[in-house]
Amino acid sequence: MTKARLALLASHEGSLMQAVIDACESGRLDAEVAIVISNNSHSGALARARAHGIAGKHMSRQTHGDSALLDRAMADILKNVKVSLVVLTGYMRLIGPEMLAAFRGRIINCHPALLPKYGGQGFYGRRVHEAVLHSRDTVTGSTIHYVDEVYDRGPVIKQNSIQVLAGDTAESLEARVKAGEHQLLIEALDALLKDIYL
Repeated sequence: MTKARLALLASHEGSLMQAVIDACESGRLDAEVAIVISNNSHSGALARARAHGIAGKHMSRQTHGDSALLDRAMADILKNVKVSLVVLTGYMRLIGPEMLAAFRGRIINCHPALLPKYGGQGFYGRRVHEAVLHSRDTVTGSTIHYVDEVYDRGPVIKQNSIQVLAGDTAESLEARVKAGEHQLLIEALDALLKDIYL
């Protein structure tokens, strides 16, 4: 049987993306990364793709002019490379209607908070952890969820929790959440691929 084929979308350094690549290469995931797409031509994610011999593509409004053309082009490329699952690993753009229609129920995102808390437009990266500390929450974590038309709204697939420590800074909290996030994503992908592999 051929392996499941993943598309990884990332905007910046791609550390979460790297965890997925490593899991595929080690055999932890029965999948292969078919393509990496970034909306940032200088992203670390594209450099990581090159380092692993994975097809990488910069796709943004710079390359396609407007959101509708970009959406259609992304959907066409991912259909052409026969992607089984689309994984957002720090991708900062809203997924468009053509992508959602082509891959309904097969696009997932990893968010560094316990959704529905600290989700939605503007809640990303360190901003999430600053908000957690500002609210004096004692527990945070990360969430894997399906993607729909609204940032961070789709149904939750899996969550993990970590304690917020008395001396935490946004940086220390981010580091601990990120470590758990990597493991959570691999566990969720393993379960999903066994369930939905086409």
